Amino acid sequence: MDTKFIVSARKYRPQTFDTVVGQEHITTTLKNAIKQNQLAHAFLFCGPRGVGKTTCARILAKTINCENQTPDGEACNTCTSCVSFNNGASLNIHELDAASNNSVDDIRALVEQVRFAPQAGKYKVYIVDEVHMLSSAAFNAFLKTLEEPPPYAIFILATTEKHKILPTILSRCQIFDFKRITTNDTVEHLAQICEKEDVKAEKAALHTIAQKSEGCMRDALSIMDKIVSFTNGELTYTNALEHLNILDEDYYFRLINFMMNQDLAGAMLLYDDINKKGFEGDLVLNGFAEFIRNLLVSKDEKVADLLDTVESFKEKYKTTAAGIPAPLLISALNILGEAEMNYRAARNKRLHVELTLIKLCYLQQAMQITAGNNVVGKKKLIEPAGALPFRKIQPVAFNPEKEKAPKPAAVKESGAKLTITEDAGNQFETGKANDSTGIAQSSIQSVSPKPFSQTQKPSGSGTKKLKALDKIKEQFKAENPDRVDHPLEEEKLRTAWDGFVQKLKADKNSAAQSFEMATLKILDSNSFYVYTSSIIEHRFVDSCKNDASEFLQKELGNTQIQFYIIRQENRETAAETVPATLTAVQQYQKMIEKFPLIKELKEKLKMELDR
Repeated sequence: MDTKFIVSARKYRPQTFDTVVGQEHITTTLKNAIKQNQLAHAFLFCGPRGVGKTTCARILAKTINCENQTPDGEACNTCTSCVSFNNGASLNIHELDAASNNSVDDIRALVEQVRFAPQAGKYKVYIVDEVHMLSSAAFNAFLKTLEEPPPYAIFILATTEKHKILPTILSRCQIFDFKRITTNDTVEHLAQICEKEDVKAEKAALHTIAQKSEGCMRDALSIMDKIVSFTNGELTYTNALEHLNILDEDYYFRLINFMMNQDLAGAMLLYDDINKKGFEGDLVLNGFAEFIRNLLVSKDEKVADLLDTVESFKEKYKTTAAGIPAPLLISALNILGEAEMNYRAARNKRLHVELTLIKLCYLQQAMQITAGNNVVGKKKLIEPAGALPFRKIQPVAFNPEKEKAPKPAAVKESGAKLTITEDAGNQFETGKANDSTGIAQSSIQSVSPKPFSQTQKPSGSGTKKLKALDKIKEQFKAENPDRVDHPLEEEKLRTAWDGFVQKLKADKNSAAQSFEMATLKILDSNSFYVYTSSIIEHRFVDSCKNDASEFLQKELGNTQIQFYIIRQENRETAAETVPATLTAVQQYQKMIEKFPLIKELKEKLKMELDR
């Protein structure tokens, strides 16, 4: 009669501390504690799944009840206690699955059993697996017993999520942290099992299985059982890749060659071949990112131990990595990481992966374009912020003939109020008044807005750079050397101005009337003043200033024409708003009319008024 098949994870479960794989730091500590009779009353075994937590708990329970312990602290496996334990008939070991028995009543039933001493053996051992699944009430019901159990009771708690356990439980236990089993230890253990089972296994295949298990021995044994069952006892590298849905690293080596040679067609055809074999795009992105990470690790011998791959590929990794600069690999990793994160949100998965391959194929060329001074850097997206270059007012040389000419901008009459505005960057305001109160200033000091010449450079921080407008004008002059700007003439200016008024009327623009009522005064060959009589007219003219400038420049054949808007209110109206200035005597007379006592005070103090 054929024996019933038992999976390798159960069939080859360790029975002694020496057979536990990859947890020497824990097994050695437990054996020494048993030999020296220094056992704690509560243990907490925590760590990832499939690394030996429950196994070590069972071995510890069997060993401390063994009747003939070996000198190095191991169980004999021949005495009555060990045999009954191996057969699952021991009365001194109680296992509780806290995932399904996590209520207060389950813990109370466990506490009730603790009161009874063992019938045979020295200790009663209670193994509580997945202890983090207990409810808060169950934890609280367990506290007192866990802190002060009977001398014959030992608790072993096992969990994969230590952070979910209450601190009051942690403080009552001796904590042992299990680590993931290394790839080399997993490969050696799988090779021993294959030898016992007469399975022909390639080391590369075992290494691939160990990588896929990610430090979990139970997963590694389950994967090996599945592949061995399908292949009738032959474990090859090709079969392992096929059953684990892993893309062969040869594809990634070909892909990196296409990337370095900027062969986009080859990369697209290779991905099409991969896609036809049923590999999803996210698997390709993740695998290629891990491949590039291995290349980056291979460039430095100090971190060569971090290269976790098949032995036959290690030299190929080092050779390939030597010809690829590290900045290129880091940039490729960034692109792949971003693509992998956005893969789920992409509607067209294949196109998303192909766009990533396009970026990778032209990454080297993009980095060469953005390199500066032989140092590879990121593309400069934004100009650095800097201070604005302000123009300083230049001193004007004294010219007697020019001073005799009338200057409409320098108005010194007390009854007038002027406001001069210009485009952003050249704003002049003179004689500001508080419009809300309606009181104009009694005296006005206005400055003539002398236009800057086109060749003048701003001083200060802007002396080394011309403004964008100056550059455009210089470029225009260079392209049109024969072009001459005609100076302003009063008759032609008025004709062109009327032409713009007619255009506004044709467009039914409400600013036409304000332009028609405005008064013009030429300042120099390229600029003139526009006088308005009210705030409303001033605003209408200002709203169409840019269109007017373009029109006049075109009509008069002068690209440098500019004008300044000046608001000049009615002199009589402004004079009425200025309060009369009283002398000291007049002020004194008004004061004593309201307050007669001031006169008596003046006479007593013998004060005199200033005339």
